[in-house]
Amino acid sequence: MSYAVHIQAFRDLIGQAGVVDDPERIAPYTTDQRQLFTGSSFAVLKPATTPQVADIVKLAARLGLGIVPQGGNTSYCGGATPDTSGRQIIVSLERMDGIREIDPFSMTVSVDAGAILTKVQDAAAAAGLLLPLSLGAEGSCRIGGNIGTNAGGLSVVKYGMTRDLILGVEAVLSDGTVVSDMRKLRKNNTGYDVKHCFIGSEGTLGIVTGAVLRLAPSPARRATAWLKLAAGAPLVELLALVRRQSADLLTTFEFMTSRSIALATDVIINPPSVGAGPGGAILVELASSSDHLDLDGLLEAVLGEAVESRWVDDAYLAQNGSQRAAMWEVRETIPEGEKRRNGSVKHDISVPLSAIQSFLDLAGAQVRTYAADLELSVYGHVGDGNLHYNVLVPPDVDRIEFSREVEGSLSLQLYDIAASLDGTFSAEHGVGRFKRHLLEKYGDAGRLAAMRRIKTAFDPSNLLNAGAVVYPLERDNIG
Repeated sequence: MSYAVHIQAFRDLIGQAGVVDDPERIAPYTTDQRQLFTGSSFAVLKPATTPQVADIVKLAARLGLGIVPQGGNTSYCGGATPDTSGRQIIVSLERMDGIREIDPFSMTVSVDAGAILTKVQDAAAAAGLLLPLSLGAEGSCRIGGNIGTNAGGLSVVKYGMTRDLILGVEAVLSDGTVVSDMRKLRKNNTGYDVKHCFIGSEGTLGIVTGAVLRLAPSPARRATAWLKLAAGAPLVELLALVRRQSADLLTTFEFMTSRSIALATDVIINPPSVGAGPGGAILVELASSSDHLDLDGLLEAVLGEAVESRWVDDAYLAQNGSQRAAMWEVRETIPEGEKRRNGSVKHDISVPLSAIQSFLDLAGAQVRTYAADLELSVYGHVGDGNLHYNVLVPPDVDRIEFSREVEGSLSLQLYDIAASLDGTFSAEHGVGRFKRHLLEKYGDAGRLAAMRRIKTAFDPSNLLNAGAVVYPLERDNIG
């Protein structure tokens, strides 16, 4: 089918610069970040303003076309990838990348949804403030995508998820209506808090075009340490100790196994001399905006207690910025290390903090029963109950076939364990297209029904990102 007439209609609407119809230029937008799935689209539209987004939505609805909103295309779950029908257009927010306002007294930043996360972080830092949202893809992910997936990252233990940082949202609904709630208010008790409908919705309820984010005072001091854990070290008790004795200045508590560390150091040109103890390793960091607190002394005292309790075999306190950066490089390079080794089957597990060790024990036993020779890369944000429990793809096998085999068997067994511990299959990656069946399997029936009713109310024609997260109610069931 020729879409030439449709393409020209969109050009007339938003201009030549806003329409991409060259198949070679479209191709990068139609494959998911992990290269597990490739969809099809006849055009990528790049609006420059919120009114242009609204006009695109109205025209797409008249033409009977679906829309897939896309930020940085960094979703691990296919949440920003079109299906194979060829009847979904991609709406990329990359041209809408402005910083609208920084208010140092309200400690907020107002941005376009297409702004890259690092750009917003840098703008906040220039004003002496901190945007606490930080994650591995921050150099390419965009704020709209962070909102759509309710991104987590490295500082959730102190600052919370993206949802906790959002004060206002601007979004376009499926009929072109613009919801504009870009106020910087901490208190606004005036009915339904509609902005939360868009957070975590992965573009299925509306296209986010702007946001107001809460900032924090920029840290004046940090204390960072690398801990080699003793065998059987109780992760939860260690976390509780650090939190309690550091006056709640803890911002990071990252767990890594020796295999994950080795994957990272294999690809770092000059890796630091760090490793893991029998129980793995922890990267811990305290931060404060005060110039008067001796964070190094405080962290050293806390770690002394951990060593005395025989939970930590050894600990290294970063003595300068370069040592701190080297420690962080190891943690942040683990995904790249997995990728270079032939990839991994990713499991974004979340369980209550009290169940972390139980999950590790039960999952480890399940993996050994499934195939004793499988290698794991286990790391993550233990401070908030999130483990990346990844099965490494053997170097000499097809990555896609291996992934499908594991996801149809072992993955479900791991998710069963998480569910039995009152956990979930997705801590921060979302649902997208790839995990919709898991939401159907593990989701509460009442919650799923409510989600479908919300989808139907916001997008009755299933125009927005159809195939991701949930389907709307069947028309016969609407009433």
